[in-house]
Amino acid sequence: MTRKAVAVRREEIVLAALEQIQARGIAGVRAADVAKALDVSTALIFYHFGTLETLVIEAFRQAAEKDLANLSAELARGGPADSRLRSVLNLYGPAQPANGWKLWIEAGAAAMRDSQLRAVLQRLDLRWRDAVVALIAEGVGAGVFRCPDPHGAAWRLTALLDGLAVQVVAREGTVTTGDCARWVEQAMAYELGY
Repeated sequence: MTRKAVAVRREEIVLAALEQIQARGIAGVRAADVAKALDVSTALIFYHFGTLETLVIEAFRQAAEKDLANLSAELARGGPADSRLRSVLNLYGPAQPANGWKLWIEAGAAAMRDSQLRAVLQRLDLRWRDAVVALIAEGVGAGVFRCPDPHGAAWRLTALLDGLAVQVVAREGTVTTGDCARWVEQAMAYELGY
C-alpha cells in the first residue's frame, strides 16, 4: 500500500471531519466516525491531530479561511463603497448556501465550552467585521455614507445578520432570505444615512 504525503492525508482528514460536523454537529463528531469515513484507523487521526478538539478547530479554521478568501476576492473587485458593502454583507449573510452558516453556528455553540475554538472563532470573525468597518469608513470618507460611528454600525449590521442567519438556518421557515435582504437594506439605510 502506498503512503500518502502528510499534507494530503491531513487534508483528507479535515474534509472528512467537516462532513461529520455537517451531519452530526460538533458535539456528535467522533474520531472513529472520521476514520471510518476514510477507511483508516482511529490512531491515524490522532497521529495527525493529537486530539479530536484539535481536528475540529483545524476543520473550522480551514472552512472559515475559505469563506475569508471569498471575502478578500469580493473586496479586491473594487468599485463604489456602497455596492461593495452590499456585496460583502450579502456574502456574509444567510442568503448564501447554508452550509457555511451551519458550521459557524455549531462553532459558536461549541466555543462557549472550548477556549481554543473560541479564540479561533473570534479571530476569524473579527476579520469579517473589520472589513465591514473599513468599507463603511471608506464610504463616509467618500461622502456616500453619513455615519458618525462606522465601527458601531458595522457591528450592528453584522450582528443583525448573525441573528437572521440563526433564524434562516436553525429555525427553518421562520425567516426567508428575501426577508433578510429587505431588513438588511433597511438597516443599512438607517445606519448609513442614505
